[in-house]
Amino acid sequence: MSAALSSSFYISPKKPFCPQQSQSTTLSTKPTSIKTTLHSHPLFSVADQTVTLQMKEKILCLELMGIDSGKALSLNPCLFSASLDSIESVLHFLQSKGIYPNDLPRILGMCPNILTSNIRTELNPVFIFLSNDLNVPDNGIRRVIKKCPRLLISSVEDQLKPALFYLKRLGFKDLDSLAYQDSILLVSSVEHTLIPKLRFLESIGFSRSEAIGMILRCPALFTFSIENNFKPKLDYFMSGIKGKLENLKEFPQYFAFSLEKRIKPRHLESMEKGLELPLSLMLKTTDEEFEQLLQQHTKPSSVANV
Repeated sequence: MSAALSSSFYISPKKPFCPQQSQSTTLSTKPTSIKTTLHSHPLFSVADQTVTLQMKEKILCLELMGIDSGKALSLNPCLFSASLDSIESVLHFLQSKGIYPNDLPRILGMCPNILTSNIRTELNPVFIFLSNDLNVPDNGIRRVIKKCPRLLISSVEDQLKPALFYLKRLGFKDLDSLAYQDSILLVSSVEHTLIPKLRFLESIGFSRSEAIGMILRCPALFTFSIENNFKPKLDYFMSGIKGKLENLKEFPQYFAFSLEKRIKPRHLESMEKGLELPLSLMLKTTDEEFEQLLQQHTKPSSVANV
């Protein structure tokens, strides 16, 4: 039933939550503001009559924001029992922190649990953490949350602070980069995600300091799957490219490229031309630059693999 209503009630996510207000303004603080808007909507009267009045209001509330109500209710069953007033309070709070209405579809669509979070004990501590621990200025909050909405559903004490502490110990000193570029690391489990990735790099022959150095040069290594990324790419590197670990230490970004769409095709083309290119040159160049590189070496030659 929810899925059917979702497809029937779809509203463009580009529209702000309240049609009467501009992007820079916040929602009205009147408790009945959302209800009034919903009840006047023409789709309100054609909703399934077996759906309660409160559920109609919540479904339309989500859809008017451009959020798939069926998906949101599935991912966050607590929405079924949440009051519309409590949802509205969360929306007011987010906008008071600088989040624009047209940011909400993506943020809440990815993390609908935000809508039933406790403002005082769950949401506000995250904003305090961003301000006090990451030194994010008020005008930078929106950018950080848009980059990683999961921050808003992460416990400050159990997740964010322990992750920040661990990352700092490893050598992550640039708080701006952590906030604006690598914030996904802050919502990653230290025990189940970060430590296992570091240990894997050590297990294949890198010293701890070498593994840490690779991660600091390419923080995305902490986000790659060991089974689906590291192992198959390492296998091809050792058996196909026949490279040395030193090459990976110098260019850990190797693991960020697609094995089937980038690494294998370019390596095979290079070998056909008799070229043994450095990993960075083989993978980082654009398609046009790579083709030009191949054309310049029509005769077998060799370039040191560093």
